[in-house]
Amino acid sequence: MIRRLLLLLALSLSLAAPAQQEEIKKMHETAKAYMRSGDFDNAIIVLTRALQKDSRNLELQKDLVMSYYLKRDYSKALEGAKNLIDRDDADVVCFQIAGNVYKALEEVKECDRMYRKALKKFPKSGPLYSEYGELLWAGKDFSAIRQWEEGIRQDPAYGGNYYNAAVFYFYTQDKVWSLVYGEIFVNMENISERGTAMKEMLLKAYKEKLFAEADILKGAEKNKSEFARAFLQSMSRQSELVTRGITTETLTMIRTRFILDWFENYAGKFPHRLFDQHRQLIQNGLFDAYNQWLFGPSENPAAYDAWTKAHPEEYKNFTRFQQSRVFKMPAGQYYQVSGE
Repeated sequence: MIRRLLLLLALSLSLAAPAQQEEIKKMHETAKAYMRSGDFDNAIIVLTRALQKDSRNLELQKDLVMSYYLKRDYSKALEGAKNLIDRDDADVVCFQIAGNVYKALEEVKECDRMYRKALKKFPKSGPLYSEYGELLWAGKDFSAIRQWEEGIRQDPAYGGNYYNAAVFYFYTQDKVWSLVYGEIFVNMENISERGTAMKEMLLKAYKEKLFAEADILKGAEKNKSEFARAFLQSMSRQSELVTRGITTETLTMIRTRFILDWFENYAGKFPHRLFDQHRQLIQNGLFDAYNQWLFGPSENPAAYDAWTKAHPEEYKNFTRFQQSRVFKMPAGQYYQVSGE
């Protein structure tokens, strides 16, 4: 009789567990709907009750802390964030949430320690390097670039570090990395406000940095990166075209010749996904459209609009190409040198 009761009890518990998990799942979806609508009070109510049923549920805890953060109840958000990052199963997002809370409270030293702890646990996380660099940069600490460079090296498929590094280099004397990193970022994130801003910066970088002086190679001998020196050497061989000024049309010619020269002289030593795409676009007759898309709206929006109307087939084919692929930088194509 006792054995039968134990079996019935075990059966009832095994049936109850999936039912409770389904209930928790529904509660979580309800809470996320409240979060999306900006009703953080109701999200907190639902998440708190869901956690009573499953107190160790990491996703519920993350959303609860985010709800407090978005509600600007930073004291409760901080309490929850500390609990999150102390968990053995804390993931990258837990540390990102904690970073947002510490930044909101302007607790810079605690935030710095938190990112260091996070990167020891997740040394290949691009988002953590990006956000730690942003914390340092906000404090005018130029060592931020080391974080962004390491993020690019460790997690080349993540775009945020390319954006931050490109902006950093734009305001230095460097002529190469704002162009290379900036264009990589635009291909990764091309429809956002940051993508639009980066396109504008790229056109400025060609005008105000790379081709600002007649001698492109001036100071290049000091550049520790062989890739950067090769980039400048190849670009210098296209300088005769700059006598026409820097426009979308001249940049298309310069960059076409650059790619032909690069694959003849340097691609074997420095394979690069961005330049591979350039060559593919040239071979498919789409490089003109790509350069129009990249530079045209910043240089002259009306002229760009006229170009798209005058070349509808080319524009359509490029748009189809762009929508059909996801641009990612692979591992093993990092050519910057520490200390640059």
